[in-house]
Amino acid sequence: MPAESTDQFRRRVLGGETLFGLFLDLSSPASAELSGRAGYDWLLVDLEHGAGTEADLPAMLMAVESSGAAAMVRTQSGERIRIGRALDQGATGIMIPRMQSAAEVAEAVTYLRYPPTGMRGVALRTRGAGLGTVGHADVGQINDRIVGIVQIESVGALREVDAIAATDGVDVLFVGPADLSHSLGVPGQFGSKLYLEALATVVEACRAHGKSPGILLYDLALVPRHLESGFRFMGIGADGALVSAGAHAAIAAVRG
Repeated sequence: MPAESTDQFRRRVLGGETLFGLFLDLSSPASAELSGRAGYDWLLVDLEHGAGTEADLPAMLMAVESSGAAAMVRTQSGERIRIGRALDQGATGIMIPRMQSAAEVAEAVTYLRYPPTGMRGVALRTRGAGLGTVGHADVGQINDRIVGIVQIESVGALREVDAIAATDGVDVLFVGPADLSHSLGVPGQFGSKLYLEALATVVEACRAHGKSPGILLYDLALVPRHLESGFRFMGIGADGALVSAGAHAAIAAVRG
């Protein structure tokens, strides 16, 4: 995306705008472009659970950018090299999985930005740095564009969610429903009181610190309820799930 578009996207996130996205788990540039042209605000290349690797990122991110959607990447972990590689390839935002505490989050988000704000390695000829068009004195422009998304998917992260929301560089607190429900001891019970109370805690922390609450939903019937409860950065399933659902529906229809 052009610099002005990436700047604007982070402002939209922090402004509390409702933004709908899709996880990309097929590692298919064609699927990424098709999905982006459907009108999603953001698309996320999933390196944690998806079919692709870092080697697939250049083509995937170019496909997302060509569609007009903002290009997010969920890295394999919160390690410096994983976050740095995704940013160097051109990611507009990074989703960091498996965070257990505010201390872990505070360290991981330093890898999102160049010094002195953060600890990202400086290499200005990369796609993420404008292929050499941004000078050393102007790297702050790049720092300001990056969207930091931290997953809340464990009891530890939930316990320290207020401190996580207060952390500079964290823009979105993104619930992973499956992992969080398992961590809470109510696996897959998304209507349980304990799980719903956890969601309310995340939304409250975001409101207190001006951050955007996010969540991944596969059941479209649940979207209105979560919007009403305050979620704004919403992942609506994954491209693999859409292909599977469409294929099952088509064959069922013709065989029926």
